[in-house]
Amino acid sequence: MAAPATEHVRNIVLVGQDGSGKTSFAEAMLHVSGKTPRMGTTHDGKSYLDYDDEEIRRRFTIGTSLAPIPYKDFKINLIDTSGQPDFLGDALASMQAAETALFVVDAVAGPQVMHNKLWREAEDMRLCRAVFINHIDRENANFDTAMAMLHARFGSRLGPVTIPIGVDKDFKGVIDILRMKARYYTVDGGEVIDEIPAEYQDAAQAARDKLCDQVAEADDELMMKYLEGEEQLTQEELESLLDKAIAQELFIPVYVGSTIIEQGIKGFMEDVATYFPSPTAHGRFRLSNGEETMVTTEGETSFFVFKTVSDPYVGRLSFVKVITGILEPGQELINSRTGKKDRIGKINVMMGKETTDVKSAKAGDIVVIPKLSDAKTGDTLSQSGDMAIDPFPLPEPLYPVAIEAANRNEEDKVGTFLTRTADSDPTIRIERNDETHQTLVYALGETQIDAMLNRMKAQAGVEARLVPVRIPYRETIRKTAEAQGRHKKQTGGAGQFGDCWLRLEPNPGAGYEFVDEIKGGAIPNGLIPAVDKGVQEAMAEGFVAGYPMQDIKCTVYDGSYHSVDSNEMAFKTAARIGFRAACEKANPVILEPMADMAITVGEEYAGTIMGDISMKRGRIVGTDSNDAGETVILVRVPYAEVVSYTKDLRSLSRGSGSYTIDVNGYEEAPHDVQKKLIEQYEASRA
Repeated sequence: MAAPATEHVRNIVLVGQDGSGKTSFAEAMLHVSGKTPRMGTTHDGKSYLDYDDEEIRRRFTIGTSLAPIPYKDFKINLIDTSGQPDFLGDALASMQAAETALFVVDAVAGPQVMHNKLWREAEDMRLCRAVFINHIDRENANFDTAMAMLHARFGSRLGPVTIPIGVDKDFKGVIDILRMKARYYTVDGGEVIDEIPAEYQDAAQAARDKLCDQVAEADDELMMKYLEGEEQLTQEELESLLDKAIAQELFIPVYVGSTIIEQGIKGFMEDVATYFPSPTAHGRFRLSNGEETMVTTEGETSFFVFKTVSDPYVGRLSFVKVITGILEPGQELINSRTGKKDRIGKINVMMGKETTDVKSAKAGDIVVIPKLSDAKTGDTLSQSGDMAIDPFPLPEPLYPVAIEAANRNEEDKVGTFLTRTADSDPTIRIERNDETHQTLVYALGETQIDAMLNRMKAQAGVEARLVPVRIPYRETIRKTAEAQGRHKKQTGGAGQFGDCWLRLEPNPGAGYEFVDEIKGGAIPNGLIPAVDKGVQEAMAEGFVAGYPMQDIKCTVYDGSYHSVDSNEMAFKTAARIGFRAACEKANPVILEPMADMAITVGEEYAGTIMGDISMKRGRIVGTDSNDAGETVILVRVPYAEVVSYTKDLRSLSRGSGSYTIDVNGYEEAPHDVQKKLIEQYEASRA
């Protein structure tokens, strides 16, 4: 496929709930256009776009796939995204590369949770939007009901440009409201265009009148004439206004059909080429310096990386949208994040897993560049290095799991794979916790983790297992206590002698403090640091259940020494003995980390969430509401109770809720919690 002119490129991202038919929509367009010899299907593992082993096994889309579709002299870049909440980050990143978001909605189920989330994100990105009501041939499908649900959820700007001829098993074709023709699609991918059946004339005219009402807003002069009833919009006026109304987000066209039997597809492709915005008409990008840039073939070459993939055979693949200029092999571009140069080798057009080399790509087009050395998702590369597009914020990974190699000899391989995965996917974060000695992987959910582990085994040949996340408990004391630490050891030669008296006091919120009150040289000054060090070592080991201790003031106020046998080691040991003896009398307790959370849910779920937080020993700090009318619940809760809250919230809010979390401060754990932790500690020591 030759590099198309920018004005002949259409970039459309397919978004929506899993199961609505996004991938089958793309597969139908590929087949109808003649790009593929058959209709690819996900359910039998023969999809051109869902080609990954995990996608074949799970039978749903996980990662973004590209489908470049030729239509006349246009190139339609379809970007197929996942409808699973665990892969929301990939969908959002891909939306940044499109001008139009097509929401594929099931005719029976209507708009669902992921539709709602992605609709709000598309609004924030200022994307044009369109809707395809799919599966109109399913049992219990009802077009009017589906439209009513769409209007209730997304507002009155939505209007049908096609309506079905029959529904359920009686579905035969669609009525093209714009052209006022009936379109019947044949089994070989062709179509028959005919007059509208008499029984559908009234419904078609009503839809036509509403379409004229909505698109007239795109031109003030025509709108006034239309509202004053001087004349109806002519066909020419209607067509000239439609692209403006879509680009200005005044009108959101709704299409209907069935992707499985490829009905409603060809007319959609025609409208995409004719009325949907090109990259130059709706290609505004926000820069990190606060300015904006438009897609243009003028000026220096630059592109934005919206996705990276680590392919086990060809290495790193960067999915990019060319923003300015013309991209050609051999060019050297500078990464604005790293300041390093990257030389462009090959430029590929990718369809599923199949790649084709191209000689160039013009501004607005989407291509794949292999083997960019340092580029990550969200990076901008340009000839000057001065351009930096501000990437749209992605969801914060809040679901932690602890991971370790099944075979200790393969820990390095596991670490390498995790690092490469985090480089490719910004919604995966790797952290080594030096306190708990665990490698933590933060993701959006357990499906994302499970897919990562399966790929690790398939691609890297190593296995890893999940282990419980260790909660970073702490210990402290609640009373003041004093004790002597005395260490005396005689081995025949030089012995060891250390003797110190320690006073321990609670030091809430002030951390560890060491005070020297030795008078008269009872302990030489040179040995006082050894006492301090011995105390700190004892605190690190813990007293009650092996957790580090905090918020303790330790005073050494007396002691004795031997001129020959006293040394640093002896006084460190004495300090440890004295510290533990004092702790025993100082009412030691276990502290649990606390989390401050802001949980956002629909009002109908607020009561359930508050009840659940109370059961987790949390406190409701307050409630608020956001611009979307959702309830924001502010809580303080033990972190151990919400470390995997992603799963709980999805279950309680049917996937619609979200939250932020900040682990902040410690509070004394209840007696039953402390008892359980002590029992676990003693069992592990035994």
